[in-house]
Amino acid sequence: MIHEPLSRKLRYAMVGGGRDAFIGAVHRKAIALDGQAELVAAALSSSAEKARASGRDLLLADDRNHGDWRSLLDDELKRPAHERIDFVSIVTPNHVHFPVAQAFVEAGFHVVCDKPLVHTREQADALVEAAARKGVVFAVTYNYTGYPMVREARELVRSGRLGEIRKVVVEYNQGWLSAQIESEGNKQAAWRSDPAMSGAAGAIGDIGSHAENLVATVTGLEIESLCADLSALVPGRALDDDGSLLLRFRGGARGVLIASQVNTGLENDLRLRVSGTLGTLVWRQEQPSELLHLPHDGPRRILTRGSPWLGESAKRASRLPSGHPEGFIEAFANVYGGVVADIRARLAGLAADPLEADYPRVEDGARGVRFIERTVASAKSEAKWTAW
Repeated sequence: MIHEPLSRKLRYAMVGGGRDAFIGAVHRKAIALDGQAELVAAALSSSAEKARASGRDLLLADDRNHGDWRSLLDDELKRPAHERIDFVSIVTPNHVHFPVAQAFVEAGFHVVCDKPLVHTREQADALVEAAARKGVVFAVTYNYTGYPMVREARELVRSGRLGEIRKVVVEYNQGWLSAQIESEGNKQAAWRSDPAMSGAAGAIGDIGSHAENLVATVTGLEIESLCADLSALVPGRALDDDGSLLLRFRGGARGVLIASQVNTGLENDLRLRVSGTLGTLVWRQEQPSELLHLPHDGPRRILTRGSPWLGESAKRASRLPSGHPEGFIEAFANVYGGVVADIRARLAGLAADPLEADYPRVEDGARGVRFIERTVASAKSEAKWTAW
C-alpha cells in the first residue's frame, strides 16, 4: 500500500455553519489555529442560496461550493483521490447529523460531528458499527475535553491521586433561554426548542450531554442508574430547559448532574467537582486555566495551565506560557488537533500516538445518546430510578 507524504495540509469540508450560525465559525477558527487543515469544500446551509452565499463569504471555489450536502458528497466521490477531502465536519442542527454522517462514513471519509451525536440509540449504534467496519476516524466535538486543565484532572484521577472516587458533582448553568426567545425569531433557540430538530431533549441534550461527557472523561466512571427531574420552566416551551439528576456509578460512587438554561444572568457556567478518598478536584469552565486540588494530607493547591509540573497531556494542550489566557477556541483546536494527528498517522500507515490522537470518539457520542434517552425515560417514569 502506498501512503501519502505528510507535507501537505489536510483538506476538509463542512456541512452547516453558514451565515448567522454560531458554532460553524468556531469550528473553522479552531481548525485554522494550528495551520494543519484547510477548508476546501462545503454545503453551509439547508438553503441552497444561503449555502452558496456563505461559501462565497469564505472564498470557496465555485465548483466546491455546494447548495446541499448530497451534491458535496457526490462531487467528492467523482474527484481523483489526490483532490478529495480528508474529513468532513458536520455542524448542523441535530436532526441532520445522522444522514450526513452515515453517508460520509459509508463513502469512506473521516468524520467530525457536533454533539449530541444523533437522535436515537439505534442511529448511534449504526454509526459506531459503520465507523468500525469502514475503518474511519469518527470524532464527536465535546470540546471541553480539550481544555488543558481538564486533561490534567483526568490524569490526576487516573493516576490514583484522588484515591477511590466517591462523589461527583457537575453543573452546567446558562441563562440565555430564560425567556421564550424562540418565538421572537432567535434561530439558535428555535431549533433547540423544536423536538423535530433537537430530538427528545432540550437542555439535557444541548448542555447536559457535555456535563455527562466531562464526568466520563475525567473520572472514567460508568453510570449504573439515574433518577431525573426534567422541566420546561418557561411557559409554552416544548422541551426541557432545566434538569436535575441523581447518578449511581458502577463501583459505588454517587453523583449529581444539573443542566439548566434558565438561570437568569448566568453565561456559560460549567463546573466539575470530583471527590475521592484522598482529595478533591474543582474546575470551572469560566476560569479554565485553574484546577483546584484539595488533598486530604496537605495544603490546597491551585494548578495553572502552562506550568512545567503538569502532566504531559495538559502540557501538550497548551500553546502559550502560563499567565497568557487560552480558552474556548483553543479547546476546540485541541480536539481537532487529535483528529488531524490520527488521520495523518493513518495516511502514513502508522499507529497514532495516543497522547497526540486525544479526542472524543463516536463511542463517546453514542454513550451520550444513551444518557439522553435514559434521562428522558426516567423523567417520565413514576419509579424515576432507571437502570442504565
